[in-house]
Amino acid sequence: MKSKINLAFQKCKKENRPALITYVVAGDNTKKKSIEILKSISDHADILEVGFPHNAPTADGTQIQNSSYRALEGGLKLKDVFQIVKNYKKIKNAKPCILMGYYQMVYRYGERSFIKKCKEVGVDGLIIVDLPWPENKNFSKLCKKYSVTFVQLLSPTTSKERMKKIIKDSHDMIYYISMLSTTGGKLKVSPRKILENYNKIKKINKFKNLVIGFGITKKTIASFKKSDGLVVGSLLCKGITDSLNNRQNPVIKLNKMVKDLKRKIV
Repeated sequence: MKSKINLAFQKCKKENRPALITYVVAGDNTKKKSIEILKSISDHADILEVGFPHNAPTADGTQIQNSSYRALEGGLKLKDVFQIVKNYKKIKNAKPCILMGYYQMVYRYGERSFIKKCKEVGVDGLIIVDLPWPENKNFSKLCKKYSVTFVQLLSPTTSKERMKKIIKDSHDMIYYISMLSTTGGKLKVSPRKILENYNKIKKINKFKNLVIGFGITKKTIASFKKSDGLVVGSLLCKGITDSLNNRQNPVIKLNKMVKDLKRKIV
């Protein structure tokens, strides 16, 4: 039986476009508002990444850090993240949901218990930023046992031999970090170069769903229309910040932002 993540990619490929994958931090700026935002962007996104806020998010730039700090200031705990996902998944035609965070949250909960809880509340996939291959092999197998997609990460510095092994061990989605930077960093390489690297990876296994993250903006997103999927996060987190600063409703703002992004890739 194919996973919901795989089915989402299949649908997008039939429509001859990349999957639009959105990222927002759970609990930003409140638990209630967070659920409303997920429901709102679900109208246009294909897969939703939900970030677990961390007080030292090493891979994240300013915009996502701001989102994390707002959520933590609101007292958000891991149990709240699970509840947010569970409530979101109750809506009709809810999109696949990937929980993204750091290994500390998994370790404290216990690996098996964490994965079982993810499955119970409707999490379809996991990205654990600081759990690289091959250290993640046992955790990845455990995810597979409970039908939760474990997303492997690749970067421009990953050697070809290592890449082949990671791709072989991957599940239904691989995340290509397009540049060596924190999220939301200024694009340091041209879209053409990113696509060149991307296509080299696709040649290793054309059947794997490979998405591009880091540096995807309103200006650059159309350049990557030939990819399997695109992750937009910092832009949306900034949208929430701007809305709050201007005393506007971030739910309405993000719905429009994601709708506009979708238009650029169809």
